[in-house]
Amino acid sequence: MRLISARYLTLAALGGLLSTASAASAAPAIRYTLSMPAPQTHYFEVDMQLDGFSKTYTDVKMPVWAPGSYLVREFSKNVEGFEASAGAEKLRTEKITKNTWRVYHPKAKNFRVHYRVYAFELSVRTSFIDAAHGYVNGTSVFMYPAEGKQLPSTLEVKPAQGWSQVSTSLKPAGGTFTFRSGSYDELADSPIEIGNQKLYTFTANGTPHTVAMFGDPKVDEQRLTRDMQRVCEEAHKVVGQNPLDRYVFIVHNIDRGTGGLEHLFSTTLSVSRNAYSSEAGWKGFLGLVAHEYFHLWNVKRIRPVALGPFDYDQENYTHMLWVSEGGTEYFSNLITQRAGFVSPDEYLGDLSNGITRVENTPGNKQQSAAESSFDAWIKYYRPNENSSNTGISYYDKGEVIGAVLDLMVINETKGQKRLDDVMRYLYDQYYVKQGRGFTDQEYQDAVAKIAGRRFDDFFRRYVYGTETLPYEQALGYAGLKLTVTGPAASDAALGASISPAGGKQTVSSVLRDGSAWQGGLSVGDEILSIDGTRVTDDPNKLLAGRAVGSEVKFLVNRDGQIKEINIPLQASVMRRYRIERQATPTAEQQTVLAKWLPVKQ
Repeated sequence: MRLISARYLTLAALGGLLSTASAASAAPAIRYTLSMPAPQTHYFEVDMQLDGFSKTYTDVKMPVWAPGSYLVREFSKNVEGFEASAGAEKLRTEKITKNTWRVYHPKAKNFRVHYRVYAFELSVRTSFIDAAHGYVNGTSVFMYPAEGKQLPSTLEVKPAQGWSQVSTSLKPAGGTFTFRSGSYDELADSPIEIGNQKLYTFTANGTPHTVAMFGDPKVDEQRLTRDMQRVCEEAHKVVGQNPLDRYVFIVHNIDRGTGGLEHLFSTTLSVSRNAYSSEAGWKGFLGLVAHEYFHLWNVKRIRPVALGPFDYDQENYTHMLWVSEGGTEYFSNLITQRAGFVSPDEYLGDLSNGITRVENTPGNKQQSAAESSFDAWIKYYRPNENSSNTGISYYDKGEVIGAVLDLMVINETKGQKRLDDVMRYLYDQYYVKQGRGFTDQEYQDAVAKIAGRRFDDFFRRYVYGTETLPYEQALGYAGLKLTVTGPAASDAALGASISPAGGKQTVSSVLRDGSAWQGGLSVGDEILSIDGTRVTDDPNKLLAGRAVGSEVKFLVNRDGQIKEINIPLQASVMRRYRIERQATPTAEQQTVLAKWLPVKQ
């Protein structure tokens, strides 16, 4: 390198050098343009302008998964027509991995990438467009430079002809439907609804909230905004700190709702358009609102270390989804109760149902809550006919762990502290002060700090192990008891689920260690007759009242061959769990219950 002495430079020359240095050091810039000229074909068109990229080539990537939905979905499979250019010059490109395109631009720092994305899967995890509306999840539409995830960008949305609304939590950047994001993570975490959706607004905790409704549901606007506001304000009280300056609910009202997905300043909800017409449906909707809204804190800010910054190329493993998802389900049910939409006894009924689901799932004894979380990528989102025998939902197990642990903390602190305080500590200690997630051990440490004692044995046995949770002990702290009921000891059960599809009675699942499991009945078997009687209805109905130990002769069609199977019937292992109040609770028990389930005044 040749160095030039500054004392020989004229002011003009020095100014020229500074100008050149300034241009060379200018930060790269990214601008996206999203268009949809023919929405009925289900394609989005993306232009990506990249300026200030000084290397001879740039790799651009598309994520393989969407944060919050722990499955590799291979979004790049929907990309078509990838090309790049610098001005009028077409640039050479090549695909070097399943989700990476290399653009060669040795003579140009500024270049443009263009591609199309097929989007015809209407879920909260994917993207969709048809003649009625468009919905964008950033991970399945927008690419990013491999070495530039941290770069800010602008996005211009060009709606299809006749569409007048664009709803997103991205901040406006000037111009019609132009937005900005501070990084790719923010862009990817800000879904966009495009069309003629109806907009409702309300303010909660001093923050403007927008509800963008697609699907023209029959809903009372005043009730909707009033009740959603109550849920949001009650959710805020758990942590007590507001991380928002705006929030957007995107609600897809369709024939059959599929749930929700959380984002940094927004959420997408998929709801049955008829949900608002019944009290049960309304409460279910508010429960979904509470769950996804509480993710603002639990997951988006209070998070395991693996969940951000994200590696979009592969699985991001954590043992803590029982806290992130199951814990959120636990808190969302408490939030609707605290807001007055659910009575304490109704809440206890819902928790009873949760315990029943967990304890009647054979996989609960095969897979721990921590293992369920870690294996979400290969099991939870890829269930098969044997899933209930081998695994447990980290949603269901996490919810009941949360209830038991909360009661134990409340009891230990004589009603002074609870899991709300654990969440506040995690928020302040790791999100606010350190700007990072917490480890498995740090979560246990946080519980110990709030409770005043360690629960290491609890975590070892019930979170990382598969022992039955101490329901009776924990509920007893609150003056409650757990009753267990089941079929009469003399009643036998087949232990198999039957599908009547196509007019055939076909085995769809077999319960671990039940009669069918032990006797050799298999998924896919078409049951033709039982003890010589032709089967035209669910065989479970025909077996009702049979005695334990009696042998039943099944004739089945297995892969086109007729087989005879003799099955000794065993007693049903299914049980029903119910939480009830003790007749004469002590003052200490009443204190715990009042802290756990305060009555809305």
